[in-house]
Amino acid sequence: MNIRKFSHSMRWKLVLIYCLLVFIATTIIGVLIMSRLEAYYMDSTKKNLTDTLQRGTLISSLKTYEQLSEHEEEIQSNVETWSKTIQEEIFVIDDNFMIIASNNANQGKSAVGLLETPIIMNALAKGEISESYGSIVRKNTSIPVMNMAFPIGEGQQITGVIYIRADMTSVYDTINQSKQIFVQAMIVGLVITVILGTLIARSITTPINDVTEKAEKMAQGDFSQEVSVKANDEIGRLADMFNLLRTQLDTTLFEMSSEKNKMETILRHMADGLIAVNLEGQIIHANSAALQMLRVTQEEAEQEGYNTVIRQFYGELSLENLMVRCQEGELSDVFETGGNTYATRYDWFKDEDGNDVGIIILIQDITQRQKLENMQMDFVANVSHELKTPLTTIKSYTETLLDGCVEDPETMGEFLEIIDNEADRMNRLVKDLLQLSRLDNCQEILNRKEGNLISLLKSAVKKVELTAANKDQHLNCLFNEEERIPVDMDKDRVEQVILNVISNAIKYTGEGGRIDIDALKQDRNAIITVTDNGIGIPEAEKSRVFERFFRVDKARSRAMGGTGLGLAISKQIVESHQGTIELESREHKGTKVIITLPLSLKRGIRNIE
Repeated sequence: MNIRKFSHSMRWKLVLIYCLLVFIATTIIGVLIMSRLEAYYMDSTKKNLTDTLQRGTLISSLKTYEQLSEHEEEIQSNVETWSKTIQEEIFVIDDNFMIIASNNANQGKSAVGLLETPIIMNALAKGEISESYGSIVRKNTSIPVMNMAFPIGEGQQITGVIYIRADMTSVYDTINQSKQIFVQAMIVGLVITVILGTLIARSITTPINDVTEKAEKMAQGDFSQEVSVKANDEIGRLADMFNLLRTQLDTTLFEMSSEKNKMETILRHMADGLIAVNLEGQIIHANSAALQMLRVTQEEAEQEGYNTVIRQFYGELSLENLMVRCQEGELSDVFETGGNTYATRYDWFKDEDGNDVGIIILIQDITQRQKLENMQMDFVANVSHELKTPLTTIKSYTETLLDGCVEDPETMGEFLEIIDNEADRMNRLVKDLLQLSRLDNCQEILNRKEGNLISLLKSAVKKVELTAANKDQHLNCLFNEEERIPVDMDKDRVEQVILNVISNAIKYTGEGGRIDIDALKQDRNAIITVTDNGIGIPEAEKSRVFERFFRVDKARSRAMGGTGLGLAISKQIVESHQGTIELESREHKGTKVIITLPLSLKRGIRNIE
């Protein structure tokens, strides 16, 4: 384990605290015990000396002498006798501080400088037993001693002092041994404390370390971590709260991730372009539609910045212009660029404190919508016009007849025939509109059965042969009449398409013209082509030929009784059969219509005759 890491760990700190507490506690206890033990031994020694002296005859015999110096021999004899009892140094000192008697051959000397003078003076002056502690040196060895001074006499009759110097070596040896034992016990206690403290600290820090490690893994995105602590204390509650937090955080992040994915999916599949730009002109987000409109990649958008990218698209949408417009409350715009029409909406987006931090721009390509709106308006106008023309004709001729202005039966018959033709024209128009509406709303029920497309073409050609012959036109069937091309189809609807295409070719091809009709299999499709050498269609008009009421030559179409809905209906019918209808044309050269229908996957083929 890394020593530096361990020294900063909670386990080390706990063990250190335990050791310090034990050390301080045992030190205090040791000091108290040692001081009490020392005091006990001192008091015991003092008491023993006092009791021994008071029980003996030495002090009582000395009290009988008024002048101790006059009885030196007697006193010396008593001292030597009594010293055998206590084995301590004894001095008898008179009131002049002279040693009268002693068991260590110091009699006749002055006590000053030899003995503890202060306690002698205190005993002489106050008549109290005095003691002091010190040491003496013998043979270069310091010996601890206790000095006691006992007054001889009472009150004002104190004639001297009995001075006892007790050797305390044994006492201090006992105390030092006790101190050594205590220090050894303290060391053992500290070792035990370290061991127990480590175990206790480990029981505390292990779950904390577990929580920490798993929290680090959670910080790295792994939310499968779970702490298992079997305890009812604070650590156990911490583990429970950690697990609860993990569960809630995991749930919250899952919900956030789901919402983020949902939002990203919505933004990614939006048909409208969405751009978020901050006030520094950096593109924060741009969805796929926006990048497609701007014709840049995500990396280019982020590197070049908003103004550089938008300038290539539409310069009026620069960040500065948008900021001014947002401040003025102009939050939308419509513009044209690159041949398309776009609608934009923009507004500030704010931070948590409500401060403006950027602008959200929504760009909608409304080209198709405008085109549809224009087509709708044209459709309404065309329907109105197509209905108005026959209605006006019918009303005019009807009013003329009602006014009685026409009496000639022949003229009246002509008028009625015109009214009948216009009524038929209106009926065809309404019928075509209803069919187109049903096809638009998928309400046209197709009776699809497998049939032979060649037989259907032959039948359709027969129905228009006379019309073509009247214009001296040549209908050429290029397909193999013996071939079988199976197609799942509604016979009546597909025949309607073929008749409409061939009829248009006849209408817009001059007398003596040529019309080729062909059919063949190609991959999994049946291909029908109708080619003429008629007037053709201008390049600018080709994209509109399948629009409703569109006519290349409006005057000729109306004169021929057309409603302008035939090709629109044909396209809807073909597409409802999962096919396509396309047109190729050159003005004054002719037109080619290509119809593609999927072949039937069934093996059996029923001929349509």
